[in-house]
Amino acid sequence: MDPAPATPRWNLERPYLTGRFHQEAKVAAAAQGAGSKPYSLDSFSGGGGGGGGAESVIGSYAVSVQELLVIDDLLSALVGIEGRYISIKRVRGKEGYVVFQIDSSMDLALQELTRRIFPLCEDFVLVYHFVESRSHFKSGLVNHALAAALRAFLLDYQAMVAQLEHQFRLGRLSVQGLWFFCQRMMSSLNALAVLVEKAISNNTSGSATLNLLQSQAKAMAGDSAVRSLLEKMTECASAAYLRMLERWVYEGVIDDPYGEFFIAENKSLQKESLTQDYDAKYWQQRYSLKDGIPSFLTNVAATILTTGKYLNVMRECEYTVQVPLSESSKLMGFGSNHQYLECIKSAYDFASGELLTLMKDKYDLIGKLRSLKRYLLLDQGDFLVHFMDIAREELTKKPEEISVEKLQSLVDIALRSTAAASDPSHEDLTCCVERSSLLKKLSTLKDLDCAYPSDKLVAADVDHPMPLSVTGLETFCLSYKVQWPLSLVISRKALTKYQLIFRLLFHCKHVSRQLCTAWQIQQGFRSVKILGTPVLRSSILCRSMLKFVNSLLHYLTFEVLEPNWHLMHDRLQTARSIDEVIQIHDFFLQKCLKECLLLLPELLVKIEKLKALCLQYATSIQLLIPSIDVAKPENTSKSRMPRSKIKETKNRGQQLKLASENVVMSESILKFEAEFNSELQSLIPTLSNSSQAEPYLTHLGQCILGVGVDQ
Repeated sequence: MDPAPATPRWNLERPYLTGRFHQEAKVAAAAQGAGSKPYSLDSFSGGGGGGGGAESVIGSYAVSVQELLVIDDLLSALVGIEGRYISIKRVRGKEGYVVFQIDSSMDLALQELTRRIFPLCEDFVLVYHFVESRSHFKSGLVNHALAAALRAFLLDYQAMVAQLEHQFRLGRLSVQGLWFFCQRMMSSLNALAVLVEKAISNNTSGSATLNLLQSQAKAMAGDSAVRSLLEKMTECASAAYLRMLERWVYEGVIDDPYGEFFIAENKSLQKESLTQDYDAKYWQQRYSLKDGIPSFLTNVAATILTTGKYLNVMRECEYTVQVPLSESSKLMGFGSNHQYLECIKSAYDFASGELLTLMKDKYDLIGKLRSLKRYLLLDQGDFLVHFMDIAREELTKKPEEISVEKLQSLVDIALRSTAAASDPSHEDLTCCVERSSLLKKLSTLKDLDCAYPSDKLVAADVDHPMPLSVTGLETFCLSYKVQWPLSLVISRKALTKYQLIFRLLFHCKHVSRQLCTAWQIQQGFRSVKILGTPVLRSSILCRSMLKFVNSLLHYLTFEVLEPNWHLMHDRLQTARSIDEVIQIHDFFLQKCLKECLLLLPELLVKIEKLKALCLQYATSIQLLIPSIDVAKPENTSKSRMPRSKIKETKNRGQQLKLASENVVMSESILKFEAEFNSELQSLIPTLSNSSQAEPYLTHLGQCILGVGVDQ
């Protein structure tokens, strides 16, 4: 907000322009020396007062003459000007306050009548001071409008004083008559004086001034005339505020030169942060509500804020939109008919519908979400299998040794050589390699609403026995290019949640593939009919591990992701605003994170330990039989086989026989079997206990119990 222009100095240095020349003249007269006569109305007009002679006290005149003199002074006092026998005294410490005093030698009856009129004079000075001081630029548009309305009222008041003066010049006005004619203005001007007194003491502006006007109008319910006057003042003062409100709800523009509007804009927040910053607050804080919302807009403040935000999004997209205006849509005032509420609701409905249509039709929001499901939730199976085949060598490296550029090229090859090539959004898919494990990554995200403190995740990850070093298979992650305005829905935070689920699924797929390789090795033993006890136990253990991992994958895919996705998709079809879309999408991700165990550290740590055991087992099988080459069953008779082939088969058979009798292998398989069964059995009661609070774990528990039956 630009600073308000400064008030020209001549507006303060030339007292005759401010209406307070009577006080400035008195100060100047006092400076000239004691005994100097203060200026009065007649001293400026050149009449009365006896020229430069000594002034007699008013008590030295007859009562009839005193009445004429005091009426002359009262007519001046009514417009804030000192007379010969009525003086003005400022009240220290109170801006705009003055006290009128009268010569004590005046007749007592006249003094009493005169003092009854003084409150009207003092109220006029106070209101006029407010008009002058609040007409400066820095006071704001609402105070400017209120000051203009008060100035118009004071013109009527001054016209009344002029008429009274005319009657006085005709000899038709007495002090009693003056008191009678002032009655009509007494209550009205007093109500305005009370209003401006509170406005000055609280230094109100903008919505605070409007709230004060409304509260004062309600307080005057017993006086219909005063209430109507205050309501008129409210209507005039709110005109400027209504123009600001109209521009916001009809154009999405904040036209607020003096910072009075209840919506603030933080220009330091840019829309690009949505795709870069996990904690981006663009949508929540680029435009926000300030304190001091007008009381009549409190219930619709959020709707007003959202309406302008929607219009701003469309303007940022270079999409020209204008809320259709008509005579009925003009915000005329905040009256009891609540017409302004209907206008605001109509503007909100229009902006919300237009933005939702723009996001769905032009930017294909549903298509982008479907594409995220296809790749980051592993709905596109052939792409993933092909990628894992061609990227195996690169993914087995340590994270810091992996070439992300090479991985990206392999991702592109996998996309182009599978069914994903027909997806128009596949070019938005990118990849990255994280530097930490999944558990550590979860511990760094503070707003995931974990059931346990994040420090337990760190401790579990540190204590987690991982003889295998972390490789790209544990840290590889897909990402997605999201453009404005889709980044409102698919923000950096939302994309991070997708990536957490992807890392869990991807690693489960990797474990499953490794176990499949180990299973193929078991078939090599079968092909040469070697079924020793270690080999048999290894085969059963491998089958149990495969069932565990595949059951986990089945649960994650078909019990969690698919049902929740379809539920979200159906809800998006009936969404009526982008905020509702964001809420539905965020709820989907949070629910998936929780049901995928990513928000349940105790269960997640146990699952990770079981997967680590499966990987250690699969690796050990290949290390214990280093040169194994899975023998294919021979359908041809030995008579048809070459001698070299027969010899090779015999050598392989001897090798496998030695492996089956190897003590190290037997002990390793027994150790893996014991550890796997122990971890699996410890997981079952944890699942059973947690399923009471989290019913979705019942399905996973049933899968795990199914594995336990085979043990």
